[in-house]
Amino acid sequence: MASRHTVLMRLVASAYSIAQKAGSIVRRVIAEGDLGIVEKTCATDLQTKADRLVQMSICSSLARKFPKLTIIGEEDLPSEDVDQELIEDGQWEEILKQPCPSQYSTIKEEDLVVWVDPLDGTKEYTEGLLDNVTVLIGIAYEGKAIAGIINQPYYNYQAGPDAVLGRTIWGVLGLGAFGFQLKEVPAGKHIVTTTRSHSNKLVTDCVTAMNPDDVLRVGGAGNKIIQLIEGKASAYIFASPGCKKWDTCAPEVILHAMGGKLTDIHGNALQYNKDVKHMNSAGVLATLRNYDYYASRVPESVKNALVP
Repeated sequence: MASRHTVLMRLVASAYSIAQKAGSIVRRVIAEGDLGIVEKTCATDLQTKADRLVQMSICSSLARKFPKLTIIGEEDLPSEDVDQELIEDGQWEEILKQPCPSQYSTIKEEDLVVWVDPLDGTKEYTEGLLDNVTVLIGIAYEGKAIAGIINQPYYNYQAGPDAVLGRTIWGVLGLGAFGFQLKEVPAGKHIVTTTRSHSNKLVTDCVTAMNPDDVLRVGGAGNKIIQLIEGKASAYIFASPGCKKWDTCAPEVILHAMGGKLTDIHGNALQYNKDVKHMNSAGVLATLRNYDYYASRVPESVKNALVP
């Protein structure tokens, strides 16, 4: 059965099921009440029990099924035996019904790099801002992000007790992005989404230079890209180091599959090969439409301060 499907589509179908499992772990940790918070480098750089369990779940589940993959996760965890209940070996059959874009049909397992953020928006998670939280699995080939899965564990969490919690968005370049309803900000409106907990003068100067009608300050790179594709914001601007490759790989695919664009603040494409440095040191600029409008307004002082 497996041989009928390409490596890439089997990987995406498995990652979809693994991301859904991850979302259920994120919800379970909150429900049990002990977040197990650890400060990593500072008070805004946190790790919780959910970060640790989800990374173990995602990385172990992928490695068992695809042993030749390169998998890079955010959390630095000791290698240990993983509880069997954290392993997800299912795959989303609907994805296997989709055709693999021809340019990816002969990709081998060992050619792929998977970037994992087990819980994007950890600080917001600890503060109860649950709609900011996502689980991100990005897949790269030859340094380029080509497939991505975003799980929102708490999508619908304010819709009442009968609402179905959570959703999974996925996409492959050349095929499209699925699991959401595309909406666009009204023409002529400039709404910028930016960081909630990692701001500084560079970030503020760059946002101000856009002359926005409104500024949204929220957590999580995955969450900000979802704001772009659902018409809540027109540009995501983060003129600072801090964002990492596992934050941007999956969301970039979803945005690019819908005709959007994500680069660093200089307009350079991000690289995702396994040896690349993890930090996006020249920041992030992303839009669904009108990229040039925002790129042309980035101040030279900001560009000079951010070295790729």
